[in-house]
Amino acid sequence: MKIDKMEKDELTYHVPVLLKESVDGMNIHPDGTYVDVTFGGAGHSREILSRLGEGGRLLGFDQDEDAERNIVNDPHFIFVRSNFRYLQNFLRYHDIEQVDAILADLGVSSHHFDDSERGFSFRFDGALDMRMNKNAKISAYEVINEFSEQEIADILYKYGEEPKSRRIARKITEARKEKKIETTTELADIVIRAIGKSMKRHPAKRTFQAVRMYVNQELEVLEEALEKAVELLEDRGRLLVITFHSLEDRIVKNKFREFEKPCKCPPNIPICVCGKESLGKVITKKPIVAGELELNDNSRAHSAKLRVFERRA
Repeated sequence: MKIDKMEKDELTYHVPVLLKESVDGMNIHPDGTYVDVTFGGAGHSREILSRLGEGGRLLGFDQDEDAERNIVNDPHFIFVRSNFRYLQNFLRYHDIEQVDAILADLGVSSHHFDDSERGFSFRFDGALDMRMNKNAKISAYEVINEFSEQEIADILYKYGEEPKSRRIARKITEARKEKKIETTTELADIVIRAIGKSMKRHPAKRTFQAVRMYVNQELEVLEEALEKAVELLEDRGRLLVITFHSLEDRIVKNKFREFEKPCKCPPNIPICVCGKESLGKVITKKPIVAGELELNDNSRAHSAKLRVFERRA
């Protein structure tokens, strides 16, 4: 298959994971309305658009201005430069009350890790930033240089599940007394000095994940967005989420279970008295994971998990 220059740029920006599985799971019909809340490199969006007919619509959300380079030239596509926590507001702006499926790929785009200027990765030397939205007030620089030792330790433990969070936080606050910590390399070196090197993973991996997730409020946005998204689905509409680590997956799994069985009544009560009704059904009792072919082609797919919920009115 011949790939044009635009598609090559998008593949460089980000290779979509579980592409067929996720778009198949949306149960697309030609005249439906769909949302890709993590537009990124447009990989999932292009596949969705290829299945739409004359009356179909797709909205793509992304808060990062860099994603605008991948906007699809298609009359059925609307790009919204915004965090998907504001999904409901923008759907109303476009006179859309409900949609047929919503897809979220929570993986950070390869573009972010590979662009040293964005400051997401310990692999490249760059300014400490880590903001998905370049206009956000707090960056990694403020967290590392202005937050207290206790606050940094709490962030590393909560968002990175870093068992040596206190030791790392102590080293960070000691180091910044000498000079401000300004680059990703400086931060990574401090973490290495704090906990030593590891054969299994880079010692700074959890620290960088934690700071990034805190800066972008990733877990808080996810919980908020799931609550709103399920209410925006048509009957038999679907909510699909691809996660990449246990913190995200735990939230999605628990929220989907809560949507399916919201009753909080004690098990010894014969009838429900809390009045909470099921919103639908969990389609994936176990998450869908990448097959061998995809794993060979895309190493990022190893940790990807797809969960699907179907709304029932």
